[in-house]
Amino acid sequence: MRDFPSCFGESGVQVADSSSSSTTKAAQNLVTCVYQCKLLGRSCLITVTWTKNLMGQGLSVAIDDSTNQCLCKVDVKPWLFSKRKGCKNLEVDSSKIDIYWDFSNSKFGSGPEPLEGFYVAIVFNQQMVLLLGDMEKEAYKKIQDAPVHANAIFIAKREHIFGKKWYGAKAQFFDKGKMHDITIECDTIDLKDPCLVIRIDSKMVMQVKRLKWKFRGNCTILVDGLPIEVFWDVHNWLFGNAMGTAVFMFQTCLSAEKLWNTHSVFDPSVLNWSYSQRFGDYQLHGLGFSLILYAWKNE
Repeated sequence: MRDFPSCFGESGVQVADSSSSSTTKAAQNLVTCVYQCKLLGRSCLITVTWTKNLMGQGLSVAIDDSTNQCLCKVDVKPWLFSKRKGCKNLEVDSSKIDIYWDFSNSKFGSGPEPLEGFYVAIVFNQQMVLLLGDMEKEAYKKIQDAPVHANAIFIAKREHIFGKKWYGAKAQFFDKGKMHDITIECDTIDLKDPCLVIRIDSKMVMQVKRLKWKFRGNCTILVDGLPIEVFWDVHNWLFGNAMGTAVFMFQTCLSAEKLWNTHSVFDPSVLNWSYSQRFGDYQLHGLGFSLILYAWKNE
């Protein structure tokens, strides 16, 4: 069987092997979101990565152009030891990029992303490009003559989730679409015939029986009337060690066959989150949003 479709280039942040220690696994609690926008007259990608580890919670913002060249990158270190409110001013090709953030009153759940009481704003030549969070008024006070809405489009997300039999995540499969609850159910302990079940908003949309024979595969489901291609690889759950991780990908795609690539998102030696030119081309052809979930099995 062919590998997962890969949307990644040849360099970037690599994901640790599933046999890593508990400390390394805790450090993998991160969420990466990718947004597409127009800067300097060309298509660019903004990558926002939220992290959580024993040191606290941190934020990284990187902007790459369509040739995968990094225009700028800003790291906000775990704010247990750094400012919870601040800004960074950069200059790229004689243009000004300002990144503002405020986590002074932010509230968090179990994940690395703040739930409320925060904003992250990216401003290009005094124009709002991307605005995250629920403190819009406070963010717009930072700039003048900004448009009412930022123009960046949410195109991809990668998230690490944890559980024993049930794994949960939230997803918005197209820009400004409805937020959905995704539940993955799989009991691989002491069962001769494990079964994989995926639910969207508590409704079962996919069931895979005889999982030991079908540990990798794909199928199409419908969400909001939109076809979503679901890919899965649970090999490490079934045949790996106790801390094995499974990989799931949800892709709004008109033709999933076009996305097949020789690289595999299951191989830690090639897995990364650096987007190449071809991923931008997929978006231009209307192939939509990608969600990748790494499901870590708790002991």
